[in-house]
Amino acid sequence: MDIKRVAIDAVSGVIEMTVVHMDYKGQVQKRINEKMPLATVKGFRKGAVPKELVEKQYGKALKVEEVDKVVALALERFIQSERLQLLGAPLAKVNENFSWDNEEMVFEYEIGLVPNFELDLEAKNNIVKYVIAADDKMINGQVARIQKQFGTPVPQEVVAKDSDISGTFVNDAKGINNTTTISLDIFKDKKTADKFTGKKVGDVVTVNTKGLFEDDHQLMDVMKVNHDDVHGLEVDVDFTIESINGTNLAELNQELFDKLFGAGTIATLEELKTKIKEDAENHLAQHSEQKLMGDVTDFLIENTKFDLPDAFLKRWLQTVGEKKLSPAEAEMEYARSEKGLRFQLIEGKALAQSNIQLNFEDLKAFTTKNIRQQMAQFGQTNPTDADVESIVARVLSNQEEVKRLSDQVVAEKMLELFKEKANPTTKEVTYDQFVAAMYGE
Repeated sequence: MDIKRVAIDAVSGVIEMTVVHMDYKGQVQKRINEKMPLATVKGFRKGAVPKELVEKQYGKALKVEEVDKVVALALERFIQSERLQLLGAPLAKVNENFSWDNEEMVFEYEIGLVPNFELDLEAKNNIVKYVIAADDKMINGQVARIQKQFGTPVPQEVVAKDSDISGTFVNDAKGINNTTTISLDIFKDKKTADKFTGKKVGDVVTVNTKGLFEDDHQLMDVMKVNHDDVHGLEVDVDFTIESINGTNLAELNQELFDKLFGAGTIATLEELKTKIKEDAENHLAQHSEQKLMGDVTDFLIENTKFDLPDAFLKRWLQTVGEKKLSPAEAEMEYARSEKGLRFQLIEGKALAQSNIQLNFEDLKAFTTKNIRQQMAQFGQTNPTDADVESIVARVLSNQEEVKRLSDQVVAEKMLELFKEKANPTTKEVTYDQFVAAMYGE
């Protein structure tokens, strides 16, 4: 067999192999000999059929099977021996002149190659690492929410300025249909709040989404509008009132403090505010790191230049998956996935350059930390080591969970690497300022 790679460009090529009769004939003859005792042809006893008739009946099918095996094995070994790093899988080229009757056959496979490129993690950039401070507005708002959350609901006949109103926002044309609970201070304009005052259960209040809230992004939470649609959205939405409640606010006393954080953890309002600030800033730090990772990702993709085997990958996308894609569908899918593929290659290069590896101890430590955090959220603040280890072992016995958690560990390692190498500028902001930076406003 003759096999070689023909380069089309730096990231595309064709593997050509010429299969001659010596590559498969012996195995075909062996298979025919195995068939002879079992062959049945009219006019001959079983096992007494002449070999030429057996060859006529089974020869071509056996040749196809054996040649396919030879080609598949040769292709796999060639890729390994040449240490080819492929994107996607080899695609067989269609040859209209091909015939299985030929003793010598040529097979061609298109391949896409991982590009060779330079990665500079320390390139000059304008990336900002935001440190989000929980200001008085956020802390006082959380205290008020706690008092309301642990207060006593008081059903009301009509909506008052301090009511909590449960109901459903609907706009069929925009696919809005979301049940939620709101208070009147959520609205930007007092005139909007006034539309609700005095209304009863079953009444319908129509509002327009334009300028409804201080921040248009609240449409995402209150009405489940997609982020791409919130800016400039100007449609009427009907809100059907389903229940109205006032609240007798909970007292800020030791009983409430113990209920929130455990007996004796805090004893005063100031300590409560300090705890809220600490918890909020820990939570906000996760949002900051997500943005940092996104900004670094965008910067590296934009500034790390390399070619991809675009034409090959679009053809390959048509062949994978349960549903075969049309060329137009594959084009759309490639457009959606190209950025992710580029970062996947950049991430792999960064890991190799920095000799970062994922080992079982890393995975176990990460899983243990996650389990303890989850248990704390459900009030189990002091689980035994044995209980935690039992849960960790159960989680890590699931291969899908191992894959998911491994990806998270790698992302965490990558973030630490990027923070070190990219050396972003640190900037302290309020949550409102961070939201503005997050959405480019």
